[in-house]
Parts: sequence; C-alpha cells; structure tokens
Amino acid sequence: MRIRRVVTTRAGGRSRGAFTSFNLSLGVGDEPEAVAVNRRRLVGELGLARGGVVFLQQVHGTGVATVRGPVDPADPDLPETDAVVTATPGVGLAVLTADCVPVLLADPGARVVGAAHAGRVGAAAGVLPATVAAMTALGARPAALEVLLGPAVCGACYEVPAAMRDEVEQALPGSASRTRRGTPGLDIRAGLYRQLAALGVARIGVDPRCTLEDPDLYSHRRGAPTGRQAAVTWLDPTPG
Repeated sequence: MRIRRVVTTRAGGRSRGAFTSFNLSLGVGDEPEAVAVNRRRLVGELGLARGGVVFLQQVHGTGVATVRGPVDPADPDLPETDAVVTATPGVGLAVLTADCVPVLLADPGARVVGAAHAGRVGAAAGVLPATVAAMTALGARPAALEVLLGPAVCGACYEVPAAMRDEVEQALPGSASRTRRGTPGLDIRAGLYRQLAALGVARIGVDPRCTLEDPDLYSHRRGAPTGRQAAVTWLDPTPG
C-alpha cells in the first residue's frame, strides 16, 4: 500500500477575484459554490471516491480527529480541528494553509497517515505532538514516521515583534530567526523539524517554498483576503 501526498497551488479552479482560482477553504469569504466545485475537482483528480477528502474547520488549536471512513461532502468541515489521522485506505486528509505549515505524516508499515495545520499558535501549543500521539494510538511508531513539512512563510520573511519571537522560541525551540531586514522573525518549519526529531522522527522532508514569495501559492501576509491551498495525504490501496 502506497502513501500519497499532494500539495495544491492557486491554479486551475473556479474561484474569482482575490481567491483566484483554486481556493479550497469555505472560511475565507469565497463563494461556497466555487469552493464546492474546486473540492469536487480535487477529489476527482486524486482518484478518490465521492467524499474521499476530509476537510477541517481549523482554529489554530491542538484538536486531533480520528476518521474511519469517507465523509458526506454535504457535511460541514470537522469542527474546531487542526489535525486528523486515519488508518483507512482511500480517505484523503486535508489541511488548508496560506502561510502556516501543513504537515503530512505517515507510518507506511503500520498503514497510518496524518495531517496537521501548524501555524504559530498551534505549533507553539503542541499540535504536532498531539498528532503523533493520535497516530501512535492507531499503531504507528514515531521512529517509523515519514514527515513532510509543506510550503509556508519562511524565516527570512516572517517578521514578528521580538517579544513574540521569544515567546514562541520558548515553546517551540529552534523557531527564532532573523529576517532579511535584520528584524526578529520566526521559522516555524525549523522549530517543527527540531520538535519532530526530539520525538524520535528521523525521516523529515521540507518543501522549501515560501508562500509569501511564491505567487503560485496563497499567502495571507502577502494580501488578505485570500484563498487557501491544500496539503493532502492518503493510503492508496491501488496496486503498483
């Protein structure tokens, strides 16, 4: 059974204006029908069954849901949830971002996958350790995990007040940075990388793209309102 991972871009959707064009979030002010069309296209192009991608109502918290099957596309996104795990093949787990870090996790041997939305607040609060714990409850082992830290605002661009940088650094060591302007900054991916290593995860990949610098990706810091791209992972039961 193969582990699949996909990160979308802005291209190829129905959304217009500030959300052009492949916005997948229902919570940013886009037309709901445009988002529904975009989501149907995503599910179809991934080759998953109807309802085969689970979306979350992300709140920058540490709530983790365990799902055991497809969802009804007419149902709301899972409420107040920032991470999701499953051991069910053919169920895509999606997190939506526009500067925060999407984290895709898998234990291929245990056949368990997870996805987490890790922004500054959620990352500092511990959404990733909570996700790893939920995966462990399904049989995964931290030492066997393969993790992708997806595109996010980079440490050279993410300027914050010094007090905020220090507060996050205390909760998420390794996240403090300096921007290209020499001002205090945050590199959330760097902090998450160090946190995962401390949890015993050895295989960690990083998508180096910066959402603020890459016009093919949505960035809240570059211009709000804006849409959200998705990072999706699933267990693919298809032979090959």
